[in-house]
Amino acid sequence: MGLFDRLFKAESSPTAATPVKAKKEQETFFLDADASSTMGNVDYMRRSNTIRRTFPGTADNPGTKEMVAEVASMEASLEKVSEGLPGSETKETTINLTGGVPTPVKKTFAQPMSTAELEQRKKGSAVGVNVPGGPAAIKQEKEVEASLKQDQPKISQFATAKPGAIDPFKQMAKDLNS
Repeated sequence: MGLFDRLFKAESSPTAATPVKAKKEQETFFLDADASSTMGNVDYMRRSNTIRRTFPGTADNPGTKEMVAEVASMEASLEKVSEGLPGSETKETTINLTGGVPTPVKKTFAQPMSTAELEQRKKGSAVGVNVPGGPAAIKQEKEVEASLKQDQPKISQFATAKPGAIDPFKQMAKDLNS
């Protein structure tokens, strides 16, 4: 059982007389795509599902709306869409009677404008857009401001003899008191 036992057994061993056996040939085989995947039950994932969704109507479009979709792992399709939901629009085809002949383009050129006309156009309708009452209220405010300007007395201008003199202030005080 030791080292020398093997040497002595080699002389009388039957393995030396028999030829070396060749290794067993391995057969190659391939798995199909479903068997080689590790995704689980492929048939379960490939089946299609029908999804039905319902929506309430609106004031413009009353009634219950419904959308039925057929969904699979690789594709999806709408089976039924109620009128009024996105995707339910029917496209109307228009018939072109011109036969592909384009209509001539209308040529327009800029007309010269006077400065007075430009100022009038700048005023436009955008003057009183965010004002309560609109342009009519703005017109009334302008009339009230004009009447207030006419009612106010004008302050007379006095020439001062020296810088820093208080005579104009004395005159103003007299005008306010009277």
